[in-house]
Amino acid sequence: MLKFFKDIFLPENDENTKGNYQSDEKKIQIATCALFLEVANSDDELSKVEKKEIFKIMKKLFDLEDECVSELIHLSNEQIENSVSLYEFTDVINQSFDENHKYEIIKNLWRLIYSDEELSPYEESFIKKITGNFHLTHYDLINAKLEVKEELGLK
Repeated sequence: MLKFFKDIFLPENDENTKGNYQSDEKKIQIATCALFLEVANSDDELSKVEKKEIFKIMKKLFDLEDECVSELIHLSNEQIENSVSLYEFTDVINQSFDENHKYEIIKNLWRLIYSDEELSPYEESFIKKITGNFHLTHYDLINAKLEVKEELGLK
């Protein structure tokens, strides 16, 4: 299983050199998870509830086992440390997902944001940037938010 994740960063012919030779699926997983981590960390307070929610969403979204999700989160954090902007992650998703899939990611981001029952201005700012980078409309952002609030029974 660890080999699965090592393959994300290692070229096929050289196991001693890290590189950007990730499969498309692995790139998508890391980029998506990184966005969730960025949003959760945007208010400088990653709560246990948010950690659990990210874990649950990644597990369901990519049909992964617990150990794989843990490793995905670890690898995504490493990518965040080396990244310059959100665009690096949203670009991978834009190249891979259609509008409906991106809309579902926005809904899952709202679920994450509301998992601790608090909406910080930083979280809201990040999700607005992500929505814009996904080339979705402000209407999509608000509609996704309202759908999730209704689903969660929030006013």
